[in-house]
Amino acid sequence: MRQILYITEPGHPELEVFTALNEPQLYHYCEPSPGLFIAETPNVVRRALDAGYEPVCMLCEESLVRTADEILTGYPDMPIHSCAMDVLKQITGFSLTHGMLCSMRRKTEKDAGELLRQIGCENESAVRIAVLEDVVNPTNAGAIFRSAAGLGMDAVFLTEGCADPLQRRCIRVSMGTVFQIPWAIIKGDWIARLHEEGYRIAAMALEKDSIQVSDPSLKGEDRLAIVLGSEGYGLKKETILESDATVLIPMKHNVDSLNVAAAAAVAFWEMRK
Repeated sequence: MRQILYITEPGHPELEVFTALNEPQLYHYCEPSPGLFIAETPNVVRRALDAGYEPVCMLCEESLVRTADEILTGYPDMPIHSCAMDVLKQITGFSLTHGMLCSMRRKTEKDAGELLRQIGCENESAVRIAVLEDVVNPTNAGAIFRSAAGLGMDAVFLTEGCADPLQRRCIRVSMGTVFQIPWAIIKGDWIARLHEEGYRIAAMALEKDSIQVSDPSLKGEDRLAIVLGSEGYGLKKETILESDATVLIPMKHNVDSLNVAAAAAVAFWEMRK
């Protein structure tokens, strides 16, 4: 029978992973093995488990003990820590409306080249990928993942300067879609690598020769990489120069551009397969 541990104080030592560790400490917690991350809400925890991530510690508000027990069916020996909502609020620092936290082990990150080959082999029809260049805000990254999953991107690739997809806020904003769409960190001369794999690169940038996001030539591409840049500076100049096309979203009322997450949703929809 599963052990249920009722917590009355936020300083319980077994809950250190939720109370005392910041994101870098979680990331390096198990070195040299991959570290930990925190999943929040029952649905997100389920999605992480379905994607093969292993739970380490479960904490939930007392009314969700039965739900937590059902979610952890595959881990019958793992105890569940439970507490009142006011204690949970002290632990998290804010009101966690869905009342569940689970620390989980990271998996070895996918190799970008291997992922490119995999999605190329799996898709007989057109392929669409998103590439994020130095998108540092986890809220934006999470929102882009959600749009990428919902609007049919086959994978998301991130440069090394991007927010960590398994950062707590990124997972929360994505609603767990970071576990549903393949992703990888792409390093080095990634533009050359994409060209070698047969991708046309569409860079979202406000250039004089940019074509509109609704241009039919984009939707007709067999393999298309939609590239989005950082919140403050957009795409790097060399990225723009080496891309096959620069693409813009027509704006009104003297607005020059959208937030990168909003622009991603428009671009994914317009340039879908």
